[in-house]
Amino acid sequence: MSDLDVQIPTAFDPFAEANAEDSGAGSKEYVHVRIQQRNGRKSLTTVQGLTKEFSYTKILKDLKELCCNGTVVQDPELGQVVQLQGDQRKNVSTFLVQAGIVKKEHIKIHGF
Repeated sequence: MSDLDVQIPTAFDPFAEANAEDSGAGSKEYVHVRIQQRNGRKSLTTVQGLTKEFSYTKILKDLKELCCNGTVVQDPELGQVVQLQGDQRKNVSTFLVQAGIVKKEHIKIHGF
């Protein structure tokens, strides 16, 4: 048996599964719920990534029942984004799941 017959194991890639999932572009669409700090204690909650089949104004009207004001903003890169006053991340995510708009595993909550 010569030294060349020895097989060297291949390097383990811990991100191989993540790269395999990302290869199917658009296979998993996420709804991103973010908080943005304005000035002082003021903050905005933004909801981005909702599908086009839903009416953003009707969703905003239902979200205003959380005792906050909001608006729908047209962004050139992100499309339509719903903005709400205050930190409403938990309330928005539970509303989207209960209303059947988005599944729980398709919501990503960002922020501090």
